[in-house]
Amino acid sequence: MTDDLLPRAAELARDFRADLAGRPVFPHDLDPAAVRTALGDLPDGSTAPATVLEQLRTAVEPALVASAGPRYFGFVTGGALEAAAAADILTTGWDQNGFNPLTSPAAALAEEVAGTWLKDLFGLPPTASFGFVTGGQGGNTVCLAAARHAVLERAGWDVETRGLHGAPPVRVFAGSGRHATIDRALRLLGLGTQSLAEVPTSPDGAIDVPALRAALSTADGPAIVCLQAGEVNTGAFDDFPAAIAAARQHDAWVHVDGAFGLWAAACPALRHLTDGMAGADSWSADGHKWLNVPYDSGYAFCAHPAAHVAATSYTAAYLVGDSPETLRSPGDHVLESSRRARGFTTWAALRQLGRQGVADLVERNCALARRFAAQLSDAGADIVNDVVLNQVLVGFGDDTPRVLEAVQRSGECWMGGTTWQGRRLMRISVSNWQTTEADVDRSVAAIRTAWRAVQTR
Repeated sequence: MTDDLLPRAAELARDFRADLAGRPVFPHDLDPAAVRTALGDLPDGSTAPATVLEQLRTAVEPALVASAGPRYFGFVTGGALEAAAAADILTTGWDQNGFNPLTSPAAALAEEVAGTWLKDLFGLPPTASFGFVTGGQGGNTVCLAAARHAVLERAGWDVETRGLHGAPPVRVFAGSGRHATIDRALRLLGLGTQSLAEVPTSPDGAIDVPALRAALSTADGPAIVCLQAGEVNTGAFDDFPAAIAAARQHDAWVHVDGAFGLWAAACPALRHLTDGMAGADSWSADGHKWLNVPYDSGYAFCAHPAAHVAATSYTAAYLVGDSPETLRSPGDHVLESSRRARGFTTWAALRQLGRQGVADLVERNCALARRFAAQLSDAGADIVNDVVLNQVLVGFGDDTPRVLEAVQRSGECWMGGTTWQGRRLMRISVSNWQTTEADVDRSVAAIRTAWRAVQTR
């Protein structure tokens, strides 16, 4: 490898990150045809690596989104912390397969340590198993695979051997505001969305516990209850003590989808929102949301390690060797074999922030969300939700879609739209470690400018 190739790649990444606050947040002058042309055709011969790197940068830079920057408020995603971004570069350079201790003892050990730290931060049982997955979808799928195994095992059915044909039907109870990855996981796991009994939610999006009790009373076989730590629109938390107690009366497995809300447990000022959550059976969270690590980073936790491993592990003669038996095998807890060594970036982020830094990051983002809500309310906008976390739903009457489009086109900031209780709304998600009060004020100014422009048309 050319001696200066990796330093050059790191330099280009550094330059992009250094300019995040100044560049347009979304490339609305994008010409897709020009990017395709710049990426070119498959060449017959080889190209020098340094040339490839420069060609890639030149071709795709006009299409890059400043989603790692301080004024990107879409999809509840943060931007990679300095240590996490640097660790990701090392991860690529080390090129480790994170499947098991034979493929990389370093990767296995990093995940073991980082996973233990995460359980501590989230207040989960120390004996819980964990897997480093790709994100929220991976986390929910792994956890629901463990749930499927456990509830069918209780019914005397070995799903890993016998499959689902002829198995006792499994019913899944989840709120109407559940994340769509729950439905997708049910499809992937062969349970199907017809297994889902949708439970009504309260006005803030939390599951209606009396309605859950009533729904569970109709269950006469294996059952799974899906709860939420942080509803994707409002940020609302389910009543874990009451909902889990209702599930236990019917021997149901309880899974908590905590993609971003689970991080509230790491913040003393917000930890009350997760009271009782540790009594569930499984939990999922994203690292590339509130921990601000690069993408391809999520977590699945299970209070029943045997069910977890039974649902996801496999072995083959060529995968077994003389590695120390004391080393944990990461691949036993996820769905992939050849997999990125995901633990390095999580370890780096947690090491940079520390316990107090994680708490400060979460608390600061929530305070900035409240600042958004207060200023936009003062400007006459309708704040639809109780801002309990980092999510703000904003309405501008019939002008909302046009205001949202105008803000996105301005390049000053970017936030997505959503439909909540039949209304089209602006959804602001504050998750980035770099976002400041000045970024909020600048974004509010852009929103107000867009609203005035829409009203004068």
